[in-house]
Amino acid sequence: MLAKKIGMAEAALVLSRESGLSLRQAYRYLEVAKSRERLLPAPQPSVTLSLKMPADLAQKLQTHATASRLSASEVMRRAVAAYLASVREDG
Repeated sequence: MLAKKIGMAEAALVLSRESGLSLRQAYRYLEVAKSRERLLPAPQPSVTLSLKMPADLAQKLQTHATASRLSASEVMRRAVAAYLASVREDG
C-alpha cells in the first residue's frame, strides 16, 4: 500500500478492514513498514479465540507480557507457534 503512494490514513483504513486490525494497530504497522527499506508482508487476519487457564497462569502471562512490552495475545501467538513448530519437528 505504501508503495502505491496512497496516504497513511487511507492505507491504515484499508489495512484495518482487510486484516482485522484495529485502526491504531494498522497505523503502528504502517509506521514500522515505512521506516524499513523493504516492505513487510501484510499481517494475516486474526480471529478471536477464547480459552480457559488457571488464574495463576493467566497472571504469569500478563506479567511476562507487560515486562516484554508485548500484548498477552502476542505472547500467546508466539508460544503456540513455537509449540506447534516443535511438535511438527518431533513427529
